[in-house]
Amino acid sequence: MIGLQHYLLLGTLLFGIGAYGVLVKRNAVAVLMSVELMLNAVNVNFIAVNRYVTPHEAIGQLIALFVIVVAAAEVAVGLALIIAVFRQRRSVNLDEFNLLKW
Repeated sequence: MIGLQHYLLLGTLLFGIGAYGVLVKRNAVAVLMSVELMLNAVNVNFIAVNRYVTPHEAIGQLIALFVIVVAAAEVAVGLALIIAVFRQRRSVNLDEFNLLKW
């Protein structure tokens, strides 16, 4: 039987993979995808804890829905910034993003 520990382990593994992608990847789109993976890992944990702690209330699902809405807005803004920088620099490599340096 699949218990709470299995879901929390899955969420931890997904979050770890996402954190690794944020720290290692140099492509801005890959970093955004890693951040989304981390947010989805948090959603898995919210829903799993809600299911096992208070199964008749939908608090975890509501928080996960809010996280999904914020993640969609984050992707829209992030991709708009990446497109703007790509038009100027012709690259999405994070090592070349030095627009804010003096």
